[in-house]
Amino acid sequence: MDILRIIIAFFLPPVAAFLTVGIGLHFWLNILLTLFGVLPGSIHAIWLVVRSNRGI
Repeated sequence: MDILRIIIAFFLPPVAAFLTVGIGLHFWLNILLTLFGVLPGSIHAIWLVVRSNRGI
């Protein structure tokens, strides 16, 4: 499941952020970063997925 979320994070960062943390601060931050460019949004979404996998 985490591999699928990482792939989604690369192409649709806000969707991956929503699936990982729900609607909260990180979701809205990811939308803002994605508006600045897909790359910052993707990096943030991948970071969220990896961080949630570690349980931090």
